[in-house]
Amino acid sequence: MLSEWELWACAHHVLQTHGDKAPLYVAEQIGALALAGNEAGIWTWQAIAERIVQLSSNAPDRPLQ
Repeated sequence: MLSEWELWACAHHVLQTHGDKAPLYVAEQIGALALAGNEAGIWTWQAIAERIVQLSSNAPDRPLQ
């Protein structure tokens, strides 16, 4: 299991690397893990996806990670 810091770092890296296509990249990762039956991997990528949404949001209450 990744730490909070690692999840935020992964989310930032995915955004930096994939830009507007980050959600598609995350969905592909989750899909591949679902096909493989890797529940821990699915959970990890879902957690990364949540942080990508927060980093991408312009909401004033988003965490400043």
